[in-house]
Amino acid sequence: MVTLKGQNIFLRALEPEDLEFVYAIENDEAIWEVSNTQTPYSKFLIRQYLENAHQDIYEAKQLRLAICKNQTSEAIGLIDLFDFDPKNSRAGVGIIIQNDEDRNNGYGKEALELVINFSFTQLQLHQLYANIQTENDASIKLFSTFGFQKIGVKRDWTYSKGKFLDEAIFQLINTKF
Repeated sequence: MVTLKGQNIFLRALEPEDLEFVYAIENDEAIWEVSNTQTPYSKFLIRQYLENAHQDIYEAKQLRLAICKNQTSEAIGLIDLFDFDPKNSRAGVGIIIQNDEDRNNGYGKEALELVINFSFTQLQLHQLYANIQTENDASIKLFSTFGFQKIGVKRDWTYSKGKFLDEAIFQLINTKF
C-alpha cells in the first residue's frame, strides 16, 4: 500500500514494531468507550494481529493505519476502515488520537480527509459511516466537517460508568460514484 501523505501527517500500514504502541492504545481504558473495547488485549494477541496485518482490505475486511507526524515519524493514533463490504460499496471508519496533547491540532482532521479520499478514489466506495456516541462533541464536529450526516440514533446503546449512552450513526455518500 502506498503511504498516504498529508501536510502534517502521513498514514502507513502497521508494522511489527508497532506492538507497544497498539498495545498501549488497545489497553487504555480511557478510550475503550470510543473503540468498543471491553477487555484488555494481551501482547500475544496483538502480535498475532500485527503478523496478519499484511492481508489486504478485501481479505481482512478492514484496514488499520497508523497516523504519524511528518516531522518525527512518531505514531500518534490509528484510523480504521472496518466492516468493509465491497458488494455494497461501503465501510465504517473510526479514528483515535492517543494522547491529549496531540488532539485538537488538526491531525485527526487530516487523517480523516486522507482516508475519505482513499476510500472514494482507490477503493471506489459509495459510502462511509461512523458510529459516534452522542456526547462525543469533538468527533461529531470532526465528521460533520466532511459532510457526514446523522442518519439515526441507537438509544441506550453502550453502557459506561453506570449509565447507558446513545450512539449516533453518521453517513457520508460519495456523490461522484
